[in-house]
Amino acid sequence: MKTKTIPFLFLLLSSMLSCSDDTEEVITEEPDPNQDELYFPPINSEEWENTSIQDLEWNINAEQPLYDFLEEKNTKAFIILKNGKIVIEKYFNGATSSDNNPWYSTGKTLTAFTIGVAQQNGLLNINESSATYLGTQWANITASQEQSITIKNHLTMTTGLDYNVSNQNCTDFECLTYLNDPNDFWYYHNAAYTILDGIIEGATQVDFKTYYNTTIRDRIGMNGTWIRLGFANVYYSNARSMARFGLLNLNKGTWDTDQILTDQNYFTEMTTTSQNLNESYGYLWWLNGKSSFRAPAFENEFSGELMPDAPDDLIAGLGKDDQKLYVVPSQNLVIVRMGNDAGQALLGPSSFDNDLWVKINELIN
Repeated sequence: MKTKTIPFLFLLLSSMLSCSDDTEEVITEEPDPNQDELYFPPINSEEWENTSIQDLEWNINAEQPLYDFLEEKNTKAFIILKNGKIVIEKYFNGATSSDNNPWYSTGKTLTAFTIGVAQQNGLLNINESSATYLGTQWANITASQEQSITIKNHLTMTTGLDYNVSNQNCTDFECLTYLNDPNDFWYYHNAAYTILDGIIEGATQVDFKTYYNTTIRDRIGMNGTWIRLGFANVYYSNARSMARFGLLNLNKGTWDTDQILTDQNYFTEMTTTSQNLNESYGYLWWLNGKSSFRAPAFENEFSGELMPDAPDDLIAGLGKDDQKLYVVPSQNLVIVRMGNDAGQALLGPSSFDNDLWVKINELIN
């Protein structure tokens, strides 16, 4: 657990270095609850076991300040799972537990997971050309350029497609033009990501929604659906469904005894640095604890961690208007935040992430 509380000014992170506490402790107390076996809620039920802040010996005095902060920052839903059990589930600003909210780019993690399932089922290979599943002339580039772009490039934001267009979400033929060779540059290009829907459909010969629902959603008891908003395909669900997906990834793709993503090599690749251009990015997952990162809407690289006050092993889905899914394996934590823009947001990591982790650390330390 980190003890630092470095202010996170996003545009100044290029000059910020991460630090750690090297103090050694002799542990003489009983095993920490972090080591408890994971609990999984029933698939077809609203039942979900709880555990209390007091039982976890967290700081009860930090609970209300956290809620005040969340409400002030336009939060609608906030959940903390510890060992799979609900510690906190709160709704603010008129929201309720039954509300379905947009995941926005947090839903990229759903797509990455779905690609992994399709690959383990022998329906695609991420090292193959996108054209294998999209057909020819899916972009306004040469046939040779089409063949050089792989599924992995779409997963890692390294396709080389030109992001200097009026609408970076546009997946029309004329919007998809050449800028760089694949693997030469990292840029957060939504259109290149969205094309993965078509790749999945071409590989599975099944509608993307249907394939996702049958292979993932229905097997872990999520609700929600994909809704097309212009060029974007956005997932809507309640907060508990996002928490369920976080719990699935906390357990490396297995829901209780149901092994949904059995390919552990793919899971590891998805949740660790996937290329040498942005070490804080896996397959559509954000990674903390790295020495540098690139961010949406920027071409330059920033020094330091995404979230200096968050655990180093945190992986995250981050979406527009500060939709947050945090998974922390070292502490068996899943944290969900859904709502409106907290006022500090870009498309991905924002200063709100770190400010929120300052409040979380005050609670759980």
